[in-house]
Amino acid sequence: MINKKKVINDPVWGFVNIPTDLIFEIIQHPYFQRLRRIRQLGLTEMVYPGAIHTRFHHALGAMHLMTEALKSLQSKGHVISSEEFEGAQLAILLHDIGHGPLSHALEYALLANIKHEDLSLFIMERLNEQFDNKLSLAISIFKNTYHRPFFHQLVSSQLDMDRMDYLSRDSFFTGVSEGTIGADRLIKMLELHNDELIVEEKGIYSIENFLTARRLMYWQVYLHKTTVSAENMIVSIVKRAKHLIRVNQLSFKPPFLSEFLKNDISYKSLIENEYLLTSFLKLDDIDLWYSIKQWTKEDDYILSKICNMLLDRKLFSVQIQSNPFEKGEIDLLKNQLLNSMPIQEEDIEYFLPTGIISNAAYLPEDEQIKVKMKNKEILDVAKASDLPNIQALSKIVIKHYICCPKNVYL
Repeated sequence: MINKKKVINDPVWGFVNIPTDLIFEIIQHPYFQRLRRIRQLGLTEMVYPGAIHTRFHHALGAMHLMTEALKSLQSKGHVISSEEFEGAQLAILLHDIGHGPLSHALEYALLANIKHEDLSLFIMERLNEQFDNKLSLAISIFKNTYHRPFFHQLVSSQLDMDRMDYLSRDSFFTGVSEGTIGADRLIKMLELHNDELIVEEKGIYSIENFLTARRLMYWQVYLHKTTVSAENMIVSIVKRAKHLIRVNQLSFKPPFLSEFLKNDISYKSLIENEYLLTSFLKLDDIDLWYSIKQWTKEDDYILSKICNMLLDRKLFSVQIQSNPFEKGEIDLLKNQLLNSMPIQEEDIEYFLPTGIISNAAYLPEDEQIKVKMKNKEILDVAKASDLPNIQALSKIVIKHYICCPKNVYL
């Protein structure tokens, strides 16, 4: 008999228990083991070398925090059955199982507008078939169709276990101390009102710290200009590889990955085509990096050039500003590119990606973080706090960026 009650030593949370046989078997499944080979922060290691942790780490950490949150709620007299407990643990454990290579960096480049959350749900349903419908409650919690909404809020909300783990974990591995959130105290402050998640009044300052940390982590880590550059380069690589394979000019055609380069794969075609689905569920960061190494030898200048630049960390320069870039600025860069590289005008987009980045720490119009005051009144945290900072954190900040090789930059 295999001992399935394992204990994992996690660098962020310490000892993490695998609480049930079913959870152990799910963790052992190839779909979940694939997450070991997908970096949590994609290309952020180009800025912070320590950021090499994986989706596997994050999923286990989020499950640990879910366990702690449910225990805390039970200690306050709330009844949570063993089936609900395991269902919530499974829902958070599998919430990211639909991620593709390099996590968010290629979410829409490989697949046609397919969100990883939709794929996570579909994979959970596949696992449910394999495990005799033992994941039905977890799926109901994930979809927010279970009659006790606080379970879903613990999985996905503005104060969920997903965010608490990734902020703490990403802060730890990047060394960006501003991301420290005090998750243990936040969890202890959670309460229920009509089976919805709320926070005790004495937790207001912990929430403010959490939201501030999230805002800072986005600017310093997730939207760092070097990360923006590297991610745009990887998108240009995939875009160029797609073009070349469709005109039969790509020499190296990577296994599993080729199908997603040849065709624009919709959600419907992915879930209905067993070969496509199997190929996706084998894809990880290793496939992509091996392909990039092979593509450095391609005859195509654009593909080989950008692949070599990325591997050697000769990244595009990035300019970020609040206002859109003037047409004259962009035209100047286009002319410099045409004069300095053997490319045609229609190829400029590969070397001159543009776009916007946005940062919103708290969006009360989506779902409020509710606080229970000492007089029993339930208020949105922005109204409950006597500090103006939370209201400021509700503002969506939008910035415009343009990337370009350094030798032709303004």
